[in-house]
Amino acid sequence: MQLVYVLDAYCGWSYGFARTMAAVADRHPELPVEVVSGGLFTGSRRVPIREFGYVQGANARIAELTGVEFGPAYERLIADGSFVMDSEDAARGFAALRSAAPARAVELAADLQEAFYRDGLSLSDPATYRKVAAAAGLDAEAVVRHFESPAAGADAAADFRRSGRLGVEAFPTLLAVDGRQATVLAVGHATADEVDRRLAAL
Repeated sequence: MQLVYVLDAYCGWSYGFARTMAAVADRHPELPVEVVSGGLFTGSRRVPIREFGYVQGANARIAELTGVEFGPAYERLIADGSFVMDSEDAARGFAALRSAAPARAVELAADLQEAFYRDGLSLSDPATYRKVAAAAGLDAEAVVRHFESPAAGADAAADFRRSGRLGVEAFPTLLAVDGRQATVLAVGHATADEVDRRLAAL
């Protein structure tokens, strides 16, 4: 059995779930974790953030439930309203980070989300991946080259297909996958204790 964690780096609920996911991974070193990017803001949903009027209310709820903080630089993006979230670019960037350190995928996903939600950095900007990679002790230039390569686009597309095959419709979703059997452990929000109870029931 393995855990499959499907998130979107531009999803506030995924940002709020990062601590739970880290705790679950720490508690269950015997379970491999596959981290997959979803495609929340693609196609017609790639529009200025001001068009998502629910964002600030949702963020307040996320902070209340999970304790995460939304940084001043991110809040300025929200206030301006012109920023466009592009989940394909975020998936390309995460794929580049993941390829550099596959065993650290859970940690790197959280780092990437902090770059946006805390530091207000665009996940379409190569400089963001250079900064995240360097802070994680990775080869930053290699990560940027991967982000800018066709391989990253193929990786992102593969992630979106994987998410679709698993039937994921909301982010984050955490699944226990055993062969062809996939059991939902969490969608949106859950504590590590709640995930543990669901795992124990399998």
